[in-house]
Amino acid sequence: MRWAEGFIAVDWGTTNRRAYLIGGDGSRGEEFEDSKGALSVPPDAFPSAVAEIRDRLGNKPMLAAGMIGSNRGWIEAPYVQAPAGLDDIARALVWGDEDTAIVPGVFDDDRADVMRGEEVQLLGAAAAGMIPSDCLVCHPGTHNKWVEIAGGRITTFRTVMTGELFNLLKEHSILADLLAPPVEPGAAFDAGVRRGLRADDLSAELFSVRARVLLGKAAGEDAASYTSGLLIGGDVRIGLGSVAPATEVVVMGRPELTRLYAAALAGVGREAVELDGERCFVAGIQQIAERIE
Repeated sequence: MRWAEGFIAVDWGTTNRRAYLIGGDGSRGEEFEDSKGALSVPPDAFPSAVAEIRDRLGNKPMLAAGMIGSNRGWIEAPYVQAPAGLDDIARALVWGDEDTAIVPGVFDDDRADVMRGEEVQLLGAAAAGMIPSDCLVCHPGTHNKWVEIAGGRITTFRTVMTGELFNLLKEHSILADLLAPPVEPGAAFDAGVRRGLRADDLSAELFSVRARVLLGKAAGEDAASYTSGLLIGGDVRIGLGSVAPATEVVVMGRPELTRLYAAALAGVGREAVELDGERCFVAGIQQIAERIE
């Protein structure tokens, strides 16, 4: 198989995977997404899961990123130490079979932090000129990343478990009945952001969400947006805490999440550019494929 004639790119996450057919000219062809994330595939079943993708998209070489390369995936692809760029990532590819390469993640030794999958989006966006070569990137998700980019490389980053914490509260906490409505930017969300930006007692503030409703100080239908704003406000305070005020900020990921973080950043006077993470992933995976010898 020859990479120059086209390949399959896979963003293989914890709970979902998305596969793209990339043509030899760089064009995107057929693609699909399903719920067969890395944790749903037994280790000995990954060869058949990979074969299933080729059955759908064609007999092409495959480049897979994300949790497929974790210690709970198919074959572990060791992390590359930051600062890291595309060349570092390409040199550290691990092969699952002769036609399937797995992208390593990146680790920050100083902060004892790791990422797996986001590096493709970040470095792809930098290489394609979608973000400045020096900037701060907010990458919201279950585990939000604040990533400092310098010279087009990932230099340092910090992970905040905001998305996971909100989901746990929504499913398993005393606030669960209040957090069912969809989260939307607006007055309640903005109020939560303002509180989260200055709160040093987040666990107490979370309990107050319910108390405010019980005491008639807040509407129950606003609780989900307020709570999300409260958590994201604290998240933003962490993310902006180590960078200069003039640093350009980019928010990258799924649009339904980037708009919330962009709204929170706007509340502190930081206008952020929003980028679709899928587009950035495709740009990054193409850059890595071009480096395969």
